[in-house]
Amino acid sequence: MKKNDLYEEIFRRFGAVTRARNCFLYTKKGVRLTDLFQENGRAILGWEGGNSFTFLKNTLNRGQVGGFITEDKGRNYRLEKAVSQLLSERKVFIFSNKKDAVAAGLFFSDNNSSVWKPWLQENIDWSKIDSVIIQPPLPWTDSIYILAVKTDGAAKEKLDNILIKKTQSLPSGTIDIPFALEAAITKSIYNMIAELKVREEKNWFIYDPVLTKYWTRKGPYLYPKIPQEAYDAFVLHCLECELVINPDYNAPSIIPFGADKGVFTKLKNNPFIPTIK
Repeated sequence: MKKNDLYEEIFRRFGAVTRARNCFLYTKKGVRLTDLFQENGRAILGWEGGNSFTFLKNTLNRGQVGGFITEDKGRNYRLEKAVSQLLSERKVFIFSNKKDAVAAGLFFSDNNSSVWKPWLQENIDWSKIDSVIIQPPLPWTDSIYILAVKTDGAAKEKLDNILIKKTQSLPSGTIDIPFALEAAITKSIYNMIAELKVREEKNWFIYDPVLTKYWTRKGPYLYPKIPQEAYDAFVLHCLECELVINPDYNAPSIIPFGADKGVFTKLKNNPFIPTIK
């Protein structure tokens, strides 16, 4: 099932989503849905984006909406500062799709690249990874991928050739984004840095009695145990239980941080039994 199919199904059953807050979607028919999809992880910090959208609004109010450079130290300076605090000293490149971001990451370091996923790879020393692809933890950025390249690692020579010597071109597929959107994404990175110190195992395992029947949990991420051929039916069954899960079998759902355990009562009382033809 695709994301748009899931959203159409929500609309058909419950009407339009009139409000989204934290891990909940509130619908026209007065039903509150608990969101475990979270825009495939973009809304992992909540649908309001913390105060990230306030930064977006303030930047728009200042009229900083053109393609001109709006920071004294150049384009993407604040974003690079935030990403460097998250990982280590970095140069960032922005892409509109994951494929180009991964290809560029391999261009800079074909044997030391990784995709960053919060709380899943806690034993990795990210300061030693040359190329890291980051999905911003902010709704409405599903066409934004950040490649963070270590400035003093194996990629230094290629960075110098691109940025200083100008003997090589920027990686294929790089884009510039409006400063207002960059400001919001930057704030979301800082919000994530703060949340990394708050959310931990004790916030996730409390849901295990219900969820581990259907998923294998790794940190806050839920990987389906349901047979793939029965997964679409399981997505719809969860909707009946007022739960929104990842429609993609190959991508994890996410524990709804801060939700009461009672949100899973309907699933507990109405267990899913796979029917495979």
